[in-house]
Amino acid sequence: MKRRLGWAGLLAWAALGLPGVSGADEVNSTGLAVTDDTVKVGILHSITGTMAISETGSVQAEKLAIEQINAQGGVLGRKIEYIQEDGASDWPTFAEKARKLLVNDKVATVFGCWTSASRKAVLPVFEQYNGMLYYPTFYEGLEQSPNVIYTGQEATQQILASIDWVVKEKGAKTFYLLGSDYIWPRTSNKIARKHIEKKGLKVVGEEYYPLGHTQFNSVINKIKLRKPDVIFASVVGGSNVAFYKQLKAAGIDLTKEKPLLLTISVTEDEILGIGGENVEGAYASMKYFQSLNNPNNEAFVKAFKERWGDDIVIGDVTQAAYLGPWLWKAAVEEAGSFDVDKIREVFPGIELKTAPEGYVRIHENHHLWSKARIGQAQKDGQYKVVYETEDLMEPDPFPEGYK
Repeated sequence: MKRRLGWAGLLAWAALGLPGVSGADEVNSTGLAVTDDTVKVGILHSITGTMAISETGSVQAEKLAIEQINAQGGVLGRKIEYIQEDGASDWPTFAEKARKLLVNDKVATVFGCWTSASRKAVLPVFEQYNGMLYYPTFYEGLEQSPNVIYTGQEATQQILASIDWVVKEKGAKTFYLLGSDYIWPRTSNKIARKHIEKKGLKVVGEEYYPLGHTQFNSVINKIKLRKPDVIFASVVGGSNVAFYKQLKAAGIDLTKEKPLLLTISVTEDEILGIGGENVEGAYASMKYFQSLNNPNNEAFVKAFKERWGDDIVIGDVTQAAYLGPWLWKAAVEEAGSFDVDKIREVFPGIELKTAPEGYVRIHENHHLWSKARIGQAQKDGQYKVVYETEDLMEPDPFPEGYK
């Protein structure tokens, strides 16, 4: 009963003047930036540097969700105010800004990060100061924190599912693993390699390049020489523009699928910078594509374009970022409090029936149940969905045999 008392019930208790009972204390007993009318939250993404091409959509999505929530009356009767900080594509800067938001600004929660490197940089800060981060990016898994809600997919929902698909549907036997040089691509490819080899198949090459790298001709020549069935790509940020343009210039026509390119990192946001004509024919493993045909997504896309412009595109991470404020609102209202410890108690089973990707809910491991999907890039910059799992996939951030 106490968990479900809600704001109205707390007001009633406070009005009775019962000794030792205070509505304000119940709603905010840990000194967060909460007043009778407002609650402050943080937005922490790269709006400058090489990752800005990927993270701008997340900022837009989080602001849209906050505006929509405020239009509905806010959270526990309070309007949300946000403090935005720029991680600047620099991991120590992310940690510094996270500390500012939690310690100086005392925000009730933070929506932020994109790369695993940025998440790993801020994680000790959130755990030290008991803050809560809503992290929107598909990632390598192998992590579970009481201070993070992971609204993107983990490896079993994205990497393993996509390899199973390309082997079954395309008969793939050889793979070339290519990624940016930081924790997410390296760990993702470690998991991919193990899965490929467990199936008795072969990895014929594996390469990594620094963030912001723009010269891929050497590795493209190696790919042409070794003739893999699949290029399994986890290149991120601005490097994607150079990579896909150079692939095309080298005569690799992705529409012919020789080799087939399967990416776990290029969303519609990145294609906007790369150009649809340079990505056409590539496949992507994501849980969300802008082209999904359901009423939730139609309403979301319409609202997003009305807010940010008709030419805007929406990718997987952008949609997962949009889920963050809504899931936080649901948990706060279930707990009847902004206090992180109280919210944490109610996370398992918190659901969102209005998610653009479809129904989602929070697992006890702080990841989301979601579907796996494969899309094929079209010339217009959108993906055509060619496969999706029938049921929601249970998140498993620590799959046996992949640690």
